[in-house]
Amino acid sequence: MMRVLNGARFNSFILKTMSEITYVTPEGLEKIKAELDILKNKTRRELANRIEYAKGLGDLSENAEYHEAKDALGMAEGRIRELEEMLKNISVIESLASDIIHIGSTFDAEANGKKRTLKIVGSNEADPVEGLISNESPLGKAFLGHTKNDMVEVQTPGGNLRYTVIDIR
Repeated sequence: MMRVLNGARFNSFILKTMSEITYVTPEGLEKIKAELDILKNKTRRELANRIEYAKGLGDLSENAEYHEAKDALGMAEGRIRELEEMLKNISVIESLASDIIHIGSTFDAEANGKKRTLKIVGSNEADPVEGLISNESPLGKAFLGHTKNDMVEVQTPGGNLRYTVIDIR
């Protein structure tokens, strides 16, 4: 099931099903599909070929190459199942102009005199170094629902940080 959320329906929708849904941006959806395609059409074939080659090397009970290839195939199959399950219950978050921070929002925030551009994304797309903050992280949760000029306090292991929302795009 794929859902596309927009600002107005988002707030009531998220409260009901947030734990059941994988949130992704359109770019994130394409990355998931590309990874799945590579795993199914390239990685599987390569690992099957490695297994066949290793079988030809002799006794399978002492054949490290065979066992390594079988383990790698098992991991690839597990990842394929994980991605297919994720795609069954995924919501594509479109960035819409809004005065309220929601999943998919890009915004500027300042803390301790340092300005950062952040974007709230689903947990599987998060990359804090790049400013992509998970909606499930303490930082992401703290910003959700805030507006421009709001003061947002985030509890971190190093103590509380206070951000000011400068702009929302």
